Amino acid sequence: MSVEETSRFVRLRVELVLEVQEAGEVTKAALRRLAEDPELPEEERAHAKSAVTEDTAEALAYLVDPFDLVGDVPGVELQQASWSSERIDYDPDSPEWDLDEDDEVSDDEDGTG
Repeated sequence: MSVEETSRFVRLRVELVLEVQEAGEVTKAALRRLAEDPELPEEERAHAKSAVTEDTAEALAYLVDPFDLVGDVPGVELQQASWSSERIDYDPDSPEWDLDEDDEVSDDEDGTG
């Protein structure tokens, strides 16, 4: 049997590079989300407020949720997710940021045929 026939589990890897143009807006949005989260214990809320206020990357990590990416996809249920964010040096013209040959999307993988 092939792997496809024996396993229903799929690992989806996504890497995003974002340009933060308004760090203050990102921080405000993260603080709003923290304030609106009824399930967050007060001790964790205080720690999270400090983290998102001090670091825009932390604010983004709090705002971007993998569950939102696949929550409306029919026929799938998210089993596990992890994510992180970090500040990076980014040069879009550098060959270092080109897709690796293995990372390039073929027509079959991108759903266009």
